[in-house]
Amino acid sequence: MALGGNPVFNGKNFRGATQAPPAPQAFGQAPYGQNRYGQAQYGQTQAGWNPAQQGMTQDQLQDMYNRPAAGPADTGRMTYDDVIMKTTACLAAVVAGAAVTLLVAPGLANLLMIVGALGGFALALVNTFKKQPSPALILAYAALEGLFLGGLTRILDGMYPGVGLQAVIGTLSVFAVTLVLFKNGKVRATPKAMRFFMIATIGYAVFALINMVMVWTGAVDSPFGLRTSVEIFGIPLGVFIGLLAIGLAAFSLVMDFTSIEAGVRSGAPQRFSWTAAFGLTVTLVWLYVEIIRLLAILRGDE
Repeated sequence: MALGGNPVFNGKNFRGATQAPPAPQAFGQAPYGQNRYGQAQYGQTQAGWNPAQQGMTQDQLQDMYNRPAAGPADTGRMTYDDVIMKTTACLAAVVAGAAVTLLVAPGLANLLMIVGALGGFALALVNTFKKQPSPALILAYAALEGLFLGGLTRILDGMYPGVGLQAVIGTLSVFAVTLVLFKNGKVRATPKAMRFFMIATIGYAVFALINMVMVWTGAVDSPFGLRTSVEIFGIPLGVFIGLLAIGLAAFSLVMDFTSIEAGVRSGAPQRFSWTAAFGLTVTLVWLYVEIIRLLAILRGDE
């Protein structure tokens, strides 16, 4: 994962798509079976000279040669604009899904939230391990996550009014600050930071799994499980865990930015801009969930 958070960029297909063309031969040196000095074989036209150009005037030829070279978009390569547009489409799907669970009846909203959580998790796995990105599956994932986020926001905002809007502002703020720091070179996905991220993420995943099991089995009464039933110096454990998770999600954004930057510089195929958009969407969903949960824990302690 040296290039960042999107594993597709480190795969064999990606590397093969971004290999540089062969180096040109030295002057006078020709590969086996070809003439030297650009001389054409019998019955062949001179290299680089199109027969169709023989009927063009000097002004037409000069105009053709003065045209700018083809850019990444013209050659089917990934660009920052591609990533921005596709990420915007994914976030629009998230917002549309969230609007559904925010507007329907409470009972139906809870059902849709569960469908969104399970369906989103399944499609996240499919999109992560799929060799070629599928725009339809990525947008479907975003819409399902929207159902889940809308239902979660409806429940927590009903208990603690205002946390939904605060979570949206907090997510956008963390994203903006992380992007600015990355562009200025203040934060980078170094190998040492990547190792710490992996260890911390595994530890957090183990805690989240244990906490979820304890909530489902009724071992703890709090809806947040160990996050609020355990306190350290009078502060709920969930506050420390939440801050750690937000930090991990912010560093995951750095990994996504690194992947996007590497993909654009290496000339990755344009279709991988969907992979970049998927990675950003996953991270932003994670970040929003951690922020709104932390805000709910803080409000519940008032």
